[in-house]
Amino acid sequence: MIDKMTPFRRKKSGKSFPVKVCTLDAELEFNLEWRATGRDLFELVCRTIGLRETWYFGLQYEDSKGFISWLKLDKKVQDQSIQKSHQTASFMFLAKFYPEEVAEELVQEVTQHLFFLQVKQAILSMDIYCPPEASVLLASYAVQAKFGDFDEDTYKPGMLASEDLLPQRVIDQYQMTLEMWEERIRVWYADHRGMSRDEAEMEYLKIAQDLDMYGVNYFNIQNKKETELWLGVTALGLNIYEKENKLQPKTTFTWSEIRHISFDDKKFIIKPVDKNSPNFVFFSHKVRMNKLILDLCMGNHDLFMRRRKPDSMELQQMKAAAKEEKQRRQVQRNRLAREKQLREEAERDRANMEQRLLQYQEEIRLANEALRRSEETADLLAEKSRVAEEESTLLSQKAAEAEQEITRLRLTAMRKDEEKVTLERKTRDAELLTARLVEESERRAAEANKLKDELLKARAAEKQAKEKLLDFLSRSTLSGSSPVSPISSVTTLYSAPLSPTTMHSELSLLESETSPSPDFNLNINSYDLIAHADAEQLSLEIEKERVEYLEKSKHLQNQLRELRTEIEVLKVTEKASEYDQLHEEQVKLGENKYSTLKKSKSGSTKSRVAFFEEL
Repeated sequence: MIDKMTPFRRKKSGKSFPVKVCTLDAELEFNLEWRATGRDLFELVCRTIGLRETWYFGLQYEDSKGFISWLKLDKKVQDQSIQKSHQTASFMFLAKFYPEEVAEELVQEVTQHLFFLQVKQAILSMDIYCPPEASVLLASYAVQAKFGDFDEDTYKPGMLASEDLLPQRVIDQYQMTLEMWEERIRVWYADHRGMSRDEAEMEYLKIAQDLDMYGVNYFNIQNKKETELWLGVTALGLNIYEKENKLQPKTTFTWSEIRHISFDDKKFIIKPVDKNSPNFVFFSHKVRMNKLILDLCMGNHDLFMRRRKPDSMELQQMKAAAKEEKQRRQVQRNRLAREKQLREEAERDRANMEQRLLQYQEEIRLANEALRRSEETADLLAEKSRVAEEESTLLSQKAAEAEQEITRLRLTAMRKDEEKVTLERKTRDAELLTARLVEESERRAAEANKLKDELLKARAAEKQAKEKLLDFLSRSTLSGSSPVSPISSVTTLYSAPLSPTTMHSELSLLESETSPSPDFNLNINSYDLIAHADAEQLSLEIEKERVEYLEKSKHLQNQLRELRTEIEVLKVTEKASEYDQLHEEQVKLGENKYSTLKKSKSGSTKSRVAFFEEL
């Protein structure tokens, strides 16, 4: 956002001069009157950005000698040695003081947003040490604050690669690609669904305020023994650190036990409330540093005391307005969330209907395909039925013909049986005749033998007769003889017996080959339409009551421990910084920021002053 006023004019040509003020997300340009004070410029910036919690902020600039300073509100801007670029005085609008508890003290969203941007920048630039696992968690809240709810459909791998989300020290310390870091950030980012920007930024600040270096302004000091130490000015008091360790204070002095603060040249004197305790004295390297320390001490002390008094009317009005605004936004968010839920349900219902429509269309297509196949099958079956009927008719005809043939064969067989009987009877008659003929033949043979014998006898008798006759004739001169009658020949008739021939008729049944009708299983896929139940009505509101902070903190600590264990195997020990090593020792001892502060505040003020002087 750039707010340009009237064109810049040189000092000699008018009574104004150009001023540029940069916040962490905007750039403002003004023309100030020549006699304007720092308060005039500060209030102008606050009105422009709509900030009412002005007590946390200040205008920082680089002076003509290159030192960082805060603009004095009661002094003219032109009387402060501000380094100018092209006649333009440049300032940074930053948080100068930090709240003790961000969730309770920061009222306006713009205040929260400015703190979020500043703390985030300090973590990424490594001005505030942040452990690797906490860096991933904070990065997920930063992504939620910038992009809103995680959307699986629109999210693409590498989308966060261009974002500055992790300190370079963390990236260099592990053998992990940017894609691997992004995946771990994405997992937690998806868990923050439903958080608004201000809620995500507040969660970021609530985690960041537990970091050891959060809200601490460090200055190089020495004690009376000239030991190099760090002085940390915080919202709760003054911390003393060893030179090599900015994480764990050695001792602490709260604002409630400090009565008076002053400095003399490089010597800084702090008078405790406890009059029995000696003054807390340290030395800085430059007088200018003592002025800055005193300014921060006074501002933090005033805020410390202010928090412990009833809220002013202005602050009460701000809190009431902020509460009403939060309630209004909560109602609006609930309504929007409800509308979003209803829209998502409607979209889901539409998607389901579209899915069911596609399913119905697919089922109709399948049914039509099945119907077509059924019709084709029915036509095929009808054709086969017609062929089967024709075959059946043909078979019936063949069966009738076969029946007729069988009848004919039976008749033939019957005739053959009768002929067989006749033949058998004739055979028996022939056999009887043969037997009679044989018997007759034998009888006649016997008769022939008998006749032969008789013939021989007759011939012998004839020979005797002839001899007698001759003898007689010789005696009587009459010679004469009668021929003998021939002997009849017996002809033997032999009739060979006839053997009966057995006729065997075989009946062959003609079987016509018919192609068997195949059994077609009409397998039409049937789909049971599962009726999608209407989406259940949500019985709980979108915005649930917040769990107690300690319980949530325990959950976060468990998540952080899991991530720490997961990435520990990929850690490159050689690249661990001194702060990483100190933090590891702190974790092993089971200590954190608050336990360390509690320990550093133990003992009386007198004993802690003595301890500081002995460092």
